[in-house]
Amino acid sequence: MESNLLEALNVHMVGSGKRVIVLAHGFGTDQSVWQRILPYFVPSYRVILYDLVCAGSVNPDYFNFQRYSTLDAYVDDLLNILDALAVDCCAFVGHSISAMIGILAAIRRPHLFSKLILIGASPRFLNDKDYHGGFELGDIEKVFSAMEANYAAWVDGYAPLAVGADVPAAVQEFSRTLFNMRPDIAFYVSRTVFNSDLRGVLGLVKVPCCIIQTSNDTSVPNSVADYLRDHLGGQNTVEMLETEGHLPHLSAPALLARKLQRALSQ
Repeated sequence: MESNLLEALNVHMVGSGKRVIVLAHGFGTDQSVWQRILPYFVPSYRVILYDLVCAGSVNPDYFNFQRYSTLDAYVDDLLNILDALAVDCCAFVGHSISAMIGILAAIRRPHLFSKLILIGASPRFLNDKDYHGGFELGDIEKVFSAMEANYAAWVDGYAPLAVGADVPAAVQEFSRTLFNMRPDIAFYVSRTVFNSDLRGVLGLVKVPCCIIQTSNDTSVPNSVADYLRDHLGGQNTVEMLETEGHLPHLSAPALLARKLQRALSQ
């Protein structure tokens, strides 16, 4: 895939401004999740969009299970995309898993990123001593069992919980992109995410970060946003979004867009 990365991951650059921003989607979605956000930024930014290799919009043959067993390979993909597009500095907006990918990329190449904006981010989803990630190990195993037993039924139950807010169109859209994922890839990526623990490297991030957290996210407790603010190594802020759910770019795009514009202007 290396020689054909831009095509394989459906990379697009839109807009006409001088500043470059990357919009990177989370688990269960693809770049289409940003379609309601884009109009706010294309007049004044060059916006890079791409699909994670696990997305249902990417040929599943590109997903190498051994290579993508950790987040490092996803970081490689991001940095290779930016190199291929000759980007020397950008702001990075990452949702969920992509927030963590952005953190790792900024540790490797700090001068490449002017700012990280992290939406629904979590360095560890499992609870630990003195750390509330939101899930006990038993909870996670039940999720995995449900995914393996009947992926379609799991999607039907999970999508409304994740969206949170009463926005049927957002639930429908999230269900669509979840269904597009090959079930074995979705299961594998879920395990990778829930087994990840980035707490030990947060202090290495010197790029300014803005953490955007909804008021009620079933996947990420509010305390995690404060944890990130206090443990990331740069100048960090938390912006609370007065809406529910893990996918505000689907359920409350105008509200999120205003927060993003504010974060990018600071």
